[in-house]
Amino acid sequence: MPKEFYMIQPHSGLRAAFVALLMVLFMQPLLATAQVTDINSAINKAGRERMLSQRMAKAYFQLGQGIDTARSQRVLDASIALFDRQLVELKNYAPNAQTRETSLKLEKAWIAYKDVLVGAAPSRERAPEVLKLSDEVLGLAHQLTGQFEALSGTQAGRLVNISGRQRMLSQRMAKLHQALNWNLPAGTMREDLAAARKEFAAAMAELEAAPINTDKLKSDLKLASQQWFFFQNALDEKGQDTLTRATNVATTSERILEMMEAVVTGYEALH
Repeated sequence: MPKEFYMIQPHSGLRAAFVALLMVLFMQPLLATAQVTDINSAINKAGRERMLSQRMAKAYFQLGQGIDTARSQRVLDASIALFDRQLVELKNYAPNAQTRETSLKLEKAWIAYKDVLVGAAPSRERAPEVLKLSDEVLGLAHQLTGQFEALSGTQAGRLVNISGRQRMLSQRMAKLHQALNWNLPAGTMREDLAAARKEFAAAMAELEAAPINTDKLKSDLKLASQQWFFFQNALDEKGQDTLTRATNVATTSERILEMMEAVVTGYEALH
């Protein structure tokens, strides 16, 4: 008989408690990594809230137009869940009155935004409200990110913010493109899209020139630049039909986001 069968088998109730204890012990490292652990992590996660504000609107507009619907729904659902979780983490971490106040304002704006996103199926009638609220949430998340960066006072903290803002700009460009594709009232959207493209290009140049870049960061930035080329092509595409153009923007915006996440992670690890 195998040796393990000689072990004393615990009572079923004790066994359940023992298994539960093991699960807690094994889960603790995962739970710990999910929390805001330092100021660079706070800058990253507050900055990611900026990005999510734009990504959710992008996904909403895509769903309303029947663009890449399965993935767009996954993007929207995952973004809402991540925004919720990170906001709790940021509120718990907020180290002073200023960041606590901003995080509470962000929470209030998020409640209104989330209600529009999930209250009914995406519709063109509600789309202008999504545009408005996405920018309100963006503004507060950007304010919170800047407050965390100011507390950091390091070059690494600044680069986490800049690279994190690139994530937001990628999703903002896609959001504006899909809004224009839906023939929403243009307002300043074309000018905003052009400005976002210009800001993204300038920030990429600054990141690539950063003297503290590691070899891994240089490689990740090169990959991000390649994806930026493809994303620009999708934004500029004129020869395809409307649905194909919008689908290409949806796809390439997710790819460049993935590349920029790797860059932000690299800067977050620097101290």
